[in-house]
Amino acid sequence: MAASGIDHKSIVNPNTILHDSVTATRSGKDEDTAKFGIGQKVKLIKEIVNDGTYPHAPIGTLMMPAGSIGYIKSIGEFLQVIRVYEVHFLGVDAPVEVVGCRENELEAMEDYRDEVDEELEFMRKHREKYYGKEWYFNTKSNERV
Repeated sequence: MAASGIDHKSIVNPNTILHDSVTATRSGKDEDTAKFGIGQKVKLIKEIVNDGTYPHAPIGTLMMPAGSIGYIKSIGEFLQVIRVYEVHFLGVDAPVEVVGCRENELEAMEDYRDEVDEELEFMRKHREKYYGKEWYFNTKSNERV
């Protein structure tokens, strides 16, 4: 029994690998551009187990089963070299709904649509149609026609 009164054997599964087997064999960093985009529907290829980063469940606890469907909520980086996708899984019987995932753990369920780029392209075409190309190009440089 530990000094704090908690026996570590009750919270640590001895069969759990405590290193990231994906990044342990990699050198370098992820690609410059993200493979998935915010709002994109994805499927979890591998089950996610608690590696100790989630404090409210024992290490080795299944956090999200393989095959779960979710949506990319945000994209971040760990140690400025490892891209982590915050994925929100809906309607899954799991201890949490939002899990951090690596690219190799996810599969795209739909093509990514950058809605901001689509909206900007629509506005550009609209302005060209109703105001002419000259107006569009002159307003980009803050000059009035």
